[in-house]
Amino acid sequence: MCGRYALNLSPSQIRRMLQDENMPVDDAPPDEGDESPRQSYNFAPGYHGIVYRADTSARGAGYQQEDKHTPGQTQDDGVDAVSTHENSAVRYKLQSMKWGLIPFWTKRNPDYGSMMKTINCRDDSLSTAGGMWSTMKARKRCIVLAQGFYEWLKHGKEKMPHHVKRTDGQLMCFAGLWDCVHSDHDHYTYTIITTDSNKQLKFLHDRMPVILEPGSEDLKTWLDPGRHEWSGELQALLKPFAGKLDCYPVSKEVGKVGNNSPSFIVPIDSKENKSNIANFFANAEKKQKTTKVSVEREYELCETDDHTAFKAQVSPQKQPNIVMTADDGPKTLPKRAASDDLEDEKPPMKTPVKSLPRPSRPSKISATSNKKGRVVQSDKQPNQKITRFFGNSA
Repeated sequence: MCGRYALNLSPSQIRRMLQDENMPVDDAPPDEGDESPRQSYNFAPGYHGIVYRADTSARGAGYQQEDKHTPGQTQDDGVDAVSTHENSAVRYKLQSMKWGLIPFWTKRNPDYGSMMKTINCRDDSLSTAGGMWSTMKARKRCIVLAQGFYEWLKHGKEKMPHHVKRTDGQLMCFAGLWDCVHSDHDHYTYTIITTDSNKQLKFLHDRMPVILEPGSEDLKTWLDPGRHEWSGELQALLKPFAGKLDCYPVSKEVGKVGNNSPSFIVPIDSKENKSNIANFFANAEKKQKTTKVSVEREYELCETDDHTAFKAQVSPQKQPNIVMTADDGPKTLPKRAASDDLEDEKPPMKTPVKSLPRPSRPSKISATSNKKGRVVQSDKQPNQKITRFFGNSA
């Protein structure tokens, strides 16, 4: 089945791409506004996608454009309706529709679970007469446009999403069916037809969308409004794609509806994928090497003669020699005459400057003791005997 695809292009971009493939577009929805289709790298059921079809009545091919469907009337009742497409030029248009087909005969608005059952239509279910697809397959055929689609590869309990796109980069043209429910407003919906997978995608899933070549005769036959009866020729168009496809694993974040990122269509192990942890370490190593080379280059530039000369030019000028004299203070020595022989020139001798005595530090005053300094006795006054004092007192 096809339950998720990518289409992040505006209607104007799609219009130009189709016209380049000789697919005329006479009308298209606006790029912005309420009627514009959704643009997303993670296109899910229930979104409004863009569909390419013949510009027919809401009742499908074989009916006049001005025919209106009235409530309670089945669309097969218009037996006498006259087709205007067999004798006039066919017009084609792009139209915004909701993914998940709702049959015109439905009596109530289906819930999400019911809509999920009609996002795809098996090709073998169209080969038999009758069924819910009988009116749509005969009169309401369309092309669903996409850049690629997603499929999940099962590994036990793990599921790895893969993105599938055309190798040539062209748009994917899925064969589809559409319908319109008439109520207060016309509700247009569509489904994507699936078939057996080709050999390239057999490993991934047993089903794939029916892909038609842009501008091909098969595509024109599928959309031809003059063919409003199902035939074996139309059934034969529903076959596996024979062209080349690219298929690769992508980020698991695409599995959550609502997530949207350009990285979803980029291979998970590619250099362009910023979420790849291998790229993170590779970029860090590359940045480290670049820094090392720049430092070495700067060191080499400092060693060149030009850089040395530049440093010499901007170096500060030498100050004149100043010495201290005893009589008149500082005095500038006169410059010596330049000598003819530079080899005999010697730098002037510097006059030594006497260092001044350092002032003694004041002694600290203690706040807890009252110690006195040691008294230094003079050498001229010898110690006297204590008996001398007693003799004088007598």
